Amino acid sequence: MPDAETDLGLMSTAELAGLSGYSVQQVRDLERLGVIPPARRGANGYRQFSSVHIVALRAYRDLALAVGPVEARQALRAIRRLPLDPAAALINSFHVTLARARDEVLAALRALDQIRAESTTDSPPDADDAMTITELAAALGVRSSTLRFWERQGLVAPERVTRLNVRRYPGSSIREARITAALRSGGYGIPEVRALLHSIREFEGVDDPHTALHERLDTIAKKTLALLTAGTDIVSLIADETADRPPTASSPAG
Repeated sequence: MPDAETDLGLMSTAELAGLSGYSVQQVRDLERLGVIPPARRGANGYRQFSSVHIVALRAYRDLALAVGPVEARQALRAIRRLPLDPAAALINSFHVTLARARDEVLAALRALDQIRAESTTDSPPDADDAMTITELAAALGVRSSTLRFWERQGLVAPERVTRLNVRRYPGSSIREARITAALRSGGYGIPEVRALLHSIREFEGVDDPHTALHERLDTIAKKTLALLTAGTDIVSLIADETADRPPTASSPAG
C-alpha cells in the first residue's frame, strides 16, 4: 500500500530546489528564516515540501526584486502570522511606497525641466541676482542648515563676503542648489547627487541628471511589475495561512 504522504505530492529539499531555481542551502536558509512555511518531516526525519513552498519561493523572488530581500523576508514572515486585514495592508504599503517614489521622481523631472527652460530663456545672472542663505533656503523650501550640509558635502559652493562668514550665493550656486534640491526630492543620495553635479559642471548641462531620473523611473516601473507578479502568489499564501484561523476580535464572526 503506498505511503499517504507520497499521494500528497511531497518533495525532498533537492526536488524543491530543482523546481524553484534555488539551491538546497538557500531552501534550508529560507525555511530557517521563516520565509517559507516549515517543512513536514517524514518517518525517516527528512524534510518534505509541498506546492505551497513553491508558491512561497516564487513570491519571495519577485517580492525581493520589488522591495529588496530584507523587506521581502520580513513581509513573508509577517503574513504567516498576521490576520487577513493587516497582512493585505502590509503588501499594499509596498505599492504605496513605489507610487510615492514615482511621484517624487516626476516632481524632480519637472523641476529640472524648469531649470533647463530658464537657462535657455533668462539672461545671464549678474551680481545682483545673488541670494543670502536665508533667501535661498526660502526659495527652495529647505532649512538653512540643509544648505550648510550640502556645502559640507561639496554640492553647493557659496561665496563668503564678510569676516563673519556670511554666505552669499551667486547665480551659478543658486542653480546648483536647485538641481540638488530636485535630485534629492527624486530620491537620490548624496554620493549620487555629487557625481551628477560633477557631470553638470563638466558638461554645463542638466541632461545627465535628467536621463538618470528617467532611468530611475524605469527601475521603479520594473519593481512595480515585480510586485504585481508577486501579488497573485502572496494572495494564495495569505489565503492559505488565514483559512483556518478564527476571526480576530475586530472582525465579524460571520
